[in-house]
Amino acid sequence: MNDPVHARALLWQMIRIRRFEEKCAELYSSGRIRGFLHLYIGEEAIAAGAMPALRATDHVLATYREHGHALARGVPAGAIMAEMYGKQEGCSGGRGGSMHLFDADRHFFGGSAIVAGALPLAVGFALADRLRHDDRITACFFGDGAVAEGEFHESLNLAALWQLPVLFLCENNYYAMGTALDRAQSQTDLAAKAGSYRLATESVDGMDVVAVARATEAAVDYVRSGQGPMFLEYRTYRFRAHSMFDPERYRDSTEVEQWKQRCPIETFARDAVATGLLEASSREDIVGEVDQEIAEAIDFAEAGTWESPATLSRDVYARAVPAGGATTDREAQP
Repeated sequence: MNDPVHARALLWQMIRIRRFEEKCAELYSSGRIRGFLHLYIGEEAIAAGAMPALRATDHVLATYREHGHALARGVPAGAIMAEMYGKQEGCSGGRGGSMHLFDADRHFFGGSAIVAGALPLAVGFALADRLRHDDRITACFFGDGAVAEGEFHESLNLAALWQLPVLFLCENNYYAMGTALDRAQSQTDLAAKAGSYRLATESVDGMDVVAVARATEAAVDYVRSGQGPMFLEYRTYRFRAHSMFDPERYRDSTEVEQWKQRCPIETFARDAVATGLLEASSREDIVGEVDQEIAEAIDFAEAGTWESPATLSRDVYARAVPAGGATTDREAQP
């Protein structure tokens, strides 16, 4: 890393995600954001470092902890905030909320509330691209908890069997909700588990944005070159609870504090200044920039409109049961 412009971009994106998430926590506590809220605080280096390696035409699928992915992918902060407010101007029309951000124009096919739910979808996207001879790859983010699900094994098996252009990106933060990795999985080396399906694997320090960027660039090149799917593990840690509802009684505070000493923002900013890549004032300038963007996003969400009750049944599918007992699927009409 010897490019000041690139260094500033990485720091800007990490700080942007961190400040956005901190503001979301405030808004949730005040009742402006409702429902579920899973924060990305501590894991910012992954979205900031990985997303630039992908082309705008590549497909991206994520988890329910996807605010950082959406921001790094280019989904406007205002559209994300409005979605969490439940407003029509949100990126999912106000219907998805925090866990279901979506932007088809940016090939961001959103978060999923289902653990491992995006994995088979990613295989389907990659298969479709292969059949259509499209030059793109599909990147799928998921957590360590997803590795214990059947969809993980089915998806990796088919992707390897069919040599599909899909990049499996595992954000291993060592806890699946409130269960530690070593209490739930007998094989805690997730790359070894993925490698059993005969696809390329690599593990990288997910708290180091430069390491994330380099590893992801290499993985993207590997998959795009037609060598088959790949599994890339980012070893990271979330500083906040699993969700805003989580009492977090399963982690020792000492462990959390130890990980906070490796904060990706603090370490990168310190090293970049020490090596002369960035000025000491860069961080303060960036904070001012992103805080202005976030303030404008909140104003956009606050000024947004609620969906009319007359259209609430639009895009909702129902199962009708006629008198004879047979069932047919139909789309409910407004």
